[in-house]
Amino acid sequence: MKQLTLAAIGCGNRTQIYLDLAARQPERYRIVAAADPDPERVEIIRRLSGNPDFIGFAMADDILAQPRLADVMIIGTQDNYHYAPCRQALEQGYDILLEKPIAQTLAEVIDLEQQAARLGRRVLVCHVLRYTPFYHKVKAIVDSGALGEMVSLNAVEGVGDWHQAHSYVRGKWAVSEQATPMIVAKSCHDMDIIAWLFDRPCHNLSSWGDLTYFTAANAPADAPLRCTDGCLHAATCPYNAALYLTKHRHWLDFIYTNAAAASDDALRAWLTTSPWSRCVYRCDNTAVDHQVIAMRFQGGATATFTMTAFGWGRDIEIFGTRARLWGGASCLSHAGVDIIVEEHATGERVSYTIPHAESGHGGGDSGLIDALYTEMTRPDTTTLRSSISVSVASHVMAFAAETARQTGQTINLTEFYNAIPQANT
Repeated sequence: MKQLTLAAIGCGNRTQIYLDLAARQPERYRIVAAADPDPERVEIIRRLSGNPDFIGFAMADDILAQPRLADVMIIGTQDNYHYAPCRQALEQGYDILLEKPIAQTLAEVIDLEQQAARLGRRVLVCHVLRYTPFYHKVKAIVDSGALGEMVSLNAVEGVGDWHQAHSYVRGKWAVSEQATPMIVAKSCHDMDIIAWLFDRPCHNLSSWGDLTYFTAANAPADAPLRCTDGCLHAATCPYNAALYLTKHRHWLDFIYTNAAAASDDALRAWLTTSPWSRCVYRCDNTAVDHQVIAMRFQGGATATFTMTAFGWGRDIEIFGTRARLWGGASCLSHAGVDIIVEEHATGERVSYTIPHAESGHGGGDSGLIDALYTEMTRPDTTTLRSSISVSVASHVMAFAAETARQTGQTINLTEFYNAIPQANT
């Protein structure tokens, strides 16, 4: 078996997870290079690689100034820096593993799709939910015809209140104008799954949502700007930054290099100036904390999607002409199984318990890396499970939903797509 060589731009948490999983399959993968402004992160990848010839770089421009170093370039940078390095890497002959979302604007998304097609390069988007055992089973049930024809679907993503505060209030995705809108940054996963399950175009959608809770209006009158400034509500506030040292310590892995090795004193000192100790009611956040989308697909089938900070886990209901499927976090919590399919005519129920993988995203991270080798070496590039050409449809849905939320209009997706200049080149 020929090894697939891997390089990376951006060595944060997502890249570290992917390359750690790849390093466990040395017969398939060899990690050869990585770039990141943080030398400690590059050193983490160097150690993961076990490769004495590994080359580290400080900046994306540095690694891209070299002749092509690997078969696949992983783009694991922040949302606002996906487009430029991905486009340049395509020009240099790399196939790409691209963290979602594809890019910060729909115009950039379409341009990358066109560039990949023009150059004959593969771009696999990290829609890891497609690679989870749970959604793989849901898709298999739908495709088997057990539900009959899909008529409607309800999906919910409970982000979780701490996750919302960590990433979308205090964190790197808090200001949508600098990153991507919440529905794109977080929920393009869910748009992708909905589009995948229906396997037909979405024609129209409407959306509503807002930033309701994490605002100055809800701050206690005497709350300081930071949790570390002697807040009188520290003992009862569920968002107290001191919880990073106790029950939420694992969240530091996403924002603090080598957090596991850091002392409590070092972390306390860091928190005094870190964005992650800001009062959640006194931040500069603009990301919504709840949003609903109503969609109409070809043939008249409909779907709704709810994203909320004030719940946990993903749930899905699919109503078919023959049977109903219920699955996800609430199904597991209330019924003790992951998926239930109930026939309308007989009331007969079939239950499914899905093995719960230890890796992130319900096994999707390991599923993606397990599949990466096949996806990047198969002769037919049109069959990639989450290729950029497939992923564009869900990104159109997500960007259209944000436009619908902001304008209050129902969006015709064909018109919305065609209004992008890049779509007509």
